Amino acid sequence: MLELLRAGARLFQKYIGWHRLGVLLSIGIIAVAVGILIHKLHGIDVDKVIAAMRATHRYNIVAAALFVAGGYFTLTFYDWFALRTIGRGDVPYRIAALSGFTSYSIGHNIGATVFTGGAVRYRIYSAHGLDAVEVAKICFVAGLTFWLGNVTVLGIGVTIHPSAAGAIDHLGVVANRLIGAGLLTVLACYVAWVWSAPREIGRGGWTVRLPNGPSTLLQVVIGIFDLGFCALAMYMLVPGEPHIDFITLGVIFVSATLLGFASHAPGGLGVFDTAMLIALWQFDREELVAGLLLFRVLYYLVPFALALTILCVREIWLYTHGQRQKLDLSAVRKVTGAVHGVPAPEKAHRPPAP
Repeated sequence: MLELLRAGARLFQKYIGWHRLGVLLSIGIIAVAVGILIHKLHGIDVDKVIAAMRATHRYNIVAAALFVAGGYFTLTFYDWFALRTIGRGDVPYRIAALSGFTSYSIGHNIGATVFTGGAVRYRIYSAHGLDAVEVAKICFVAGLTFWLGNVTVLGIGVTIHPSAAGAIDHLGVVANRLIGAGLLTVLACYVAWVWSAPREIGRGGWTVRLPNGPSTLLQVVIGIFDLGFCALAMYMLVPGEPHIDFITLGVIFVSATLLGFASHAPGGLGVFDTAMLIALWQFDREELVAGLLLFRVLYYLVPFALALTILCVREIWLYTHGQRQKLDLSAVRKVTGAVHGVPAPEKAHRPPAP
């Protein structure tokens, strides 16, 4: 039986491969989501959606914006924590904050966060002496923080309120509670594993020392705060009636976010929205769509524009600073040459034109 499984794994790797399976899975998720979304939005009144957006209380929008800001502030600690995990504590927090904010803001909107966010991180960290391998390690540790936070929030939420997950996966209370308990068990086993002894994964220069037990708990806390802030922002923008408790919305929000992440669509566009529309069926469609649009503006578009502006200003500053350094160096060379009796190079005089 074991040999058959190994043979099947070899055939799978040869003719399909995990990369192709991932691409097919992403395409499948997006296709299904788009089909359902078109069905859900069929017959929707655009004027009512616009009216619902305008009717949203200013207090709710400001509160949601502050929670979004809190979420992005928490994201800066993903990089800060990762830098210290790989032994680069010499890089200051302001650089980690710049990298964390810009890489996630751009990655969320463009999609394929691992590559787009990694490219932004490399552009920033390379100026501070980090190479591509170290940046890849930062991406790995930051991703680990993200997943630990998701597993914790989903595990606790689904165990306490299994019916909330049922709105997404359409499973019964017992099945969802078992899933929640299973997630928490896996999390507890992982924490115990890294707590018992120093752990490393990878080979050669790609080896990453995993955070120890106490550091892993810090990772979990960072991830919980990130997801908590985002869920609170969404909670402030959903319709007030009928009432929905925060834990239910939190479980639905995290589940929808993970589906959007698995699709690799920019910002989970279409997939996240479809999952929210399916799970929150009890709300008026126009009002819920208005809340989702406001959330996209606050969580995706505003940070994206801000990140692009920051990076553009940084590139201009680096260019002008580099040009200034070249001019200063040229002046120093001229002065040094004059001091040592070496005449500075003069401009060649062209003969007058006939």
